[in-house]
Amino acid sequence: MSMETTAWMSLHSAMTADSSKRTISRGILRRIVEFSRPLRKRLLGFVLLSIVMAVLTVATPILAGKVIDAIAGREKVGVVIGLAVLIAVIALVEAATGIVTRWLSSTIGEGLIFRLRTAVFDHVQRMPIAFFTRTRTGALVSRLNNDVIGAQRAFSSTLSGVVSNFVTLVLALIVMLATSWLVTVIAIVLLPIFVVPAKRIGAKLASLQREAADYNASMGTQMTERFSASGATLVKLYGEPSQESTWFAQRADRVRDVGVRSAMLQSVFMTALTLVSALALALVYGLGGYLALTGGLAPGAVVTLALLLTRLYAPLTALANARVDVMGALVSFERVFEVLDLEPLIKDKPDAREMPGGPVSVQVNDVHFAYPAADRVSLASLEEVATLDHRGGVEVLHGISFEALPGQVIALVGTSGAGKSTIAQLLPRLYDVDDGSIKLSGIDVRDLKSESIRRTVGMVTQDGHLFHDTVRANLLIAQPKATDDMLWESLRRARLDRVIEELPDGLATVVGDRGYRLSGGERQRLTIARLLLAQQRVVILDEATAHLDSTSEAAVQAALDDVLADRTAIVIAHRLSTIRAADQILVVEDGRIAERGTHEELIGAEGRYAELYRTQFATTSRSVT
Repeated sequence: MSMETTAWMSLHSAMTADSSKRTISRGILRRIVEFSRPLRKRLLGFVLLSIVMAVLTVATPILAGKVIDAIAGREKVGVVIGLAVLIAVIALVEAATGIVTRWLSSTIGEGLIFRLRTAVFDHVQRMPIAFFTRTRTGALVSRLNNDVIGAQRAFSSTLSGVVSNFVTLVLALIVMLATSWLVTVIAIVLLPIFVVPAKRIGAKLASLQREAADYNASMGTQMTERFSASGATLVKLYGEPSQESTWFAQRADRVRDVGVRSAMLQSVFMTALTLVSALALALVYGLGGYLALTGGLAPGAVVTLALLLTRLYAPLTALANARVDVMGALVSFERVFEVLDLEPLIKDKPDAREMPGGPVSVQVNDVHFAYPAADRVSLASLEEVATLDHRGGVEVLHGISFEALPGQVIALVGTSGAGKSTIAQLLPRLYDVDDGSIKLSGIDVRDLKSESIRRTVGMVTQDGHLFHDTVRANLLIAQPKATDDMLWESLRRARLDRVIEELPDGLATVVGDRGYRLSGGERQRLTIARLLLAQQRVVILDEATAHLDSTSEAAVQAALDDVLADRTAIVIAHRLSTIRAADQILVVEDGRIAERGTHEELIGAEGRYAELYRTQFATTSRSVT
């Protein structure tokens, strides 16, 4: 390893020195050991080969010195050739060992990344909806990418570095001290010239990099928000492109300035340390040459000392900063384990049941509910706040009770914020009730398996979300094993088959970000087709036609009629005309059921529903006029 490489290692470690202020948790270490247990055989081989590499690194300078001594002593040609062949053999062995070590390092590192990523991904999928409503998506994705890779470095780089550097340092010191203790001591005295400037300049570079990272993050946020379909639409409607460009250019300009300053600091540092390396070699050759000429040292020993000098400085510098590297890796592990340790609020019981077949009824019994406080469902680091809000949630549902018999349609109406959507989210167990119960055919949803609930209860929301993927992929989410014939049948029943047939690639057409390549009505009918494909026995329609024009609403409503046939349905609607035929209408106000009955009964009661109906009908009449 060259002096320049050593300098870069020292500088990099110094730039991450803030991590060294943290303490090593024994619990984290135990968990790392446990997590890496399946890789222990390869880890052992990796460590052993790292030791072999360290021994070979020291062996070559010793043999090079013997070659010089053999030449100076006018030994037989066979001796010199034999030493040269031995050096070549060592080089070949070192190359082969390096390849095998790299393979082990790669398989261990990538294997660890795979285990960590899948563990985090699977765990996050089990988190409640409340977790996703609070968490910044970018921060969560960073755990799956940056922190997982940082944890991987603990095995693929840091571990082998500590082992091989320690062995190399010990062997190099033994050989150098045995060769010339005077030259060795003087060489070691020069070490602070490497470390001290690296720490000072490294701290400055770290500060500049953090500043650049902040500006890059701001640019990334601006691009992410402005380049999405909805964000671009908002900018075109209300924004000023020149102002957007100015904001972006200001941040980019600052990143450019920081980049120039960082480059100059690195250049000055590297130039200075390259000079130091030259001076160190000059010292070895000068002092060693003097000793060789005066008979105090063999000529080959001078060459050995010069070659071992880099083998000495590199591990000394690396080991001096080993704590920083180790702590950096441990911090990454800690951040990953932090997510894995966040207990999901909603978990299947050990004896959770499957939902029996046949028609399903819904019973909501005296339900009280408050959205959970932040400290129960999230992490401060994922929300990018200093501390989470520990205050308890405010109750939003107060004693809700109703029943939907198999095949019935129950409608929930009321003003915005009354609690209708909250009730809808409790039925498929996106949240758990605080008191009371929600039952499917007499079985508490908390006693059912989550997968069974998903197969039983389906929902269509007003903003029916679609992934940036093909029509086929968006449908197969509901039924992964569905054939194309099944997909087309669901599209036909959703009154969308002709639209998809006219698309350039049919089922293979990419719908765009959140389905923006489709109209609002087409998006909604595609989510209905997905629901039909899933064949769930309980259907929740949460404002499924709220933002559609009359033509799209008619098409969607026709598709919904097919969805509701022979299914138990809970329908939330602002347009009261769409739920007149419901078997029972519940008027929800301030988290309570204020009225219940059929359309005719509620109109005749002259209560809140009648008031809402007359107000909406009058508004509709005026708009038509």
